[in-house]
Amino acid sequence: MAVLLNEIQWSDPVLPVAHDAEWEAELKRRGARIMDVDRRVAPIRWLREAAYEAVSYVPVNLPERLYRIGNMVTAQENACRYCYGATRAYMKVLGYPESFIQQVERDTQMAELDDKERAYIAFCRSLARSRPRPAAAERAALLKGGYTQAQIGEIAFAISLGCLFNRITTLLACPPEKDFERMASGPLRGLLGFALPLMKKFAKGKPAEAPLDDAALAAGPFGVVVAPLAGLRAGNVMKAALDGAFQTGALSRSAKALMFAVVSRTMGCPHCDAAATRMLLDEGLDQAEIESALATLRCPRLAAGESGLLAWARDTVYYEPSAIQQRTRALGAEIGEAKLLEAIGIASLANATVRLAMLLA
Repeated sequence: MAVLLNEIQWSDPVLPVAHDAEWEAELKRRGARIMDVDRRVAPIRWLREAAYEAVSYVPVNLPERLYRIGNMVTAQENACRYCYGATRAYMKVLGYPESFIQQVERDTQMAELDDKERAYIAFCRSLARSRPRPAAAERAALLKGGYTQAQIGEIAFAISLGCLFNRITTLLACPPEKDFERMASGPLRGLLGFALPLMKKFAKGKPAEAPLDDAALAAGPFGVVVAPLAGLRAGNVMKAALDGAFQTGALSRSAKALMFAVVSRTMGCPHCDAAATRMLLDEGLDQAEIESALATLRCPRLAAGESGLLAWARDTVYYEPSAIQQRTRALGAEIGEAKLLEAIGIASLANATVRLAMLLA
């Protein structure tokens, strides 16, 4: 069984907050509650937008009830103290009884759920855990159980995005939102449940975007993975994150692509492996150099400050929170805060992208 909330070991924050008045004002304008993680990822535009989407995305094809349950079990499977606690608290604010939440997190048979809902939860746990990733048989089982292709795409996206957010907050060791957790369990819970939807109703939010088609989605980095989300705003979210991640930043494009390749190879994803390889070939590496880098987790082509990224990226796939936080802190001492924040974003996005690629299985 996945760990429970009080069983997760957690360290002190790995990186400091970075107050960005303009970004915080924009979050307020959108009706978002500014969380600790928002301030820690503020320096990188694509990363802060991805973190915002992870908590604000509204599914089109899934009932909110299932979506919230999926968020919680994903955070639980990833042993993310920050997300697990916040999502659990949010469910209580929305009116879910403590008894129901405990039954979900203990993965017990529940009379409140039908077979279709139980299959959904099992799939969420399997994809979040990815030991191994769900494949064609699991997708076929969901179709047979009554889920549509669009619903399966949105389920895979939601869990993948949750895994991205779980890793961001875990690798940063964001302090749990204890005040929110306490309020969700106290006498103000009902007031919060009334106020949060009201705030969203009157907020301006982000400008509406038309969902991109498969050709537009396929045009960018790892487009083959994103293309199955055509017609869903989920595709726009993943494409924006991937496009932003591979633009100029503190890390070289080769280092980012190699990190994706390491995560792909670790999780056994041929689609992401091939996409990362094409990118590396475009960067001037040959096939022998790529294979050597993946075998040794070292690449002479990378700058000295990037040499430790590959072994660390591998360890972000399966981890124990306090241990990976210690490793991340050590990496930061080597490469500095700016590179470390981008590395956290890239590793988190790679883990999400490889999980999403199960739609191609």
